[in-house]
Amino acid sequence: MAEKIRVLIADDHTILRDGLRLLLEAQPDIGVVGEAADGNDVIRQAGLLRPDVVLMDIGMPGTNGLEATRVLKTRFPDIQVLALTMHRSEEYFFEMLNAGASGYVLKGAATSEVIDAIRTVSRGEVFLRPTMTKRLLQSFINRATEPSGTSHTALTRREKEILELLAQGYENKEISEKLFVSLSTIHSHRTNLMRKLNLSSRRELVEFARSRGILGGS
Repeated sequence: MAEKIRVLIADDHTILRDGLRLLLEAQPDIGVVGEAADGNDVIRQAGLLRPDVVLMDIGMPGTNGLEATRVLKTRFPDIQVLALTMHRSEEYFFEMLNAGASGYVLKGAATSEVIDAIRTVSRGEVFLRPTMTKRLLQSFINRATEPSGTSHTALTRREKEILELLAQGYENKEISEKLFVSLSTIHSHRTNLMRKLNLSSRRELVEFARSRGILGGS
């Protein structure tokens, strides 16, 4: 009899973790080996338990799911990360894939989709919904067809301000407070920045800003 897929659930909501555990342990080929409520605990438990798949929330306290994914894939490359999140933004989608996640599922997805996603990534394959696959392909096409060294002159004044603040190390919430705009507005500007510059993560935005000499301050 084949061994069960060992899953570590990472989410800061106890009710959600409990529901996921019941759902997954009802499957004959899946077993939950642990739970974590924050990114640091995910990393610690992954080292101890060595799960096959980490079901990773993004918005956790302390070390968030994005940073935890980067650490996990560096330390334990054989562990597969499947993002299970409420975030529909392309920004989070591309950043999680860039960090090393093998799949991206929304919390509103059907039960069958979550289970299918776990089975898929456990085999070392990538799980993406058709709409997400389309976004990924379009991003690849844009990178391949547009000239390298895209100029930042086409950016709006606000986009340049946000790009500079990102490069200085400010987080989204800090930028929203500094510029007196909502957090959702900052997310929208970051998404537009990545589209215009053919970039897919915060790290690439920072590298772009520094390489173009538009980083203010030290």
